[in-house]
Amino acid sequence: MGQVVVKVNGRDFPLNCADGQEPRIRRLAQYVDAKIVEFAKNLGQIGEARLILLAALVIADELSDANEALQQERNRTRAPGGAGGEAIEAAAAGIRGIAERIESIAARIETA
Repeated sequence: MGQVVVKVNGRDFPLNCADGQEPRIRRLAQYVDAKIVEFAKNLGQIGEARLILLAALVIADELSDANEALQQERNRTRAPGGAGGEAIEAAAAGIRGIAERIESIAARIETA
């Protein structure tokens, strides 16, 4: 099992992850941290829990938008003359995998 320490809102969070996933976890944490930094600049330090919640909600909104776009694309390609259904399914599986990883990371952060 891999281990990685990520910095979010100026705090270090040690996390366990699957071997080889350390760079990915760091990249995801940097994305989350960037959202938190953005909110902290605009709202000030309103509390770590609120900043993390806001970041999580914005990221969930982005994921929701991506899922809606994917669903629209699926519907379009299923219409007569549409193509690329296999590629859409592969993309959907990728998005579901990303969502599961985000949920896993969030659960680990909550328990840290």
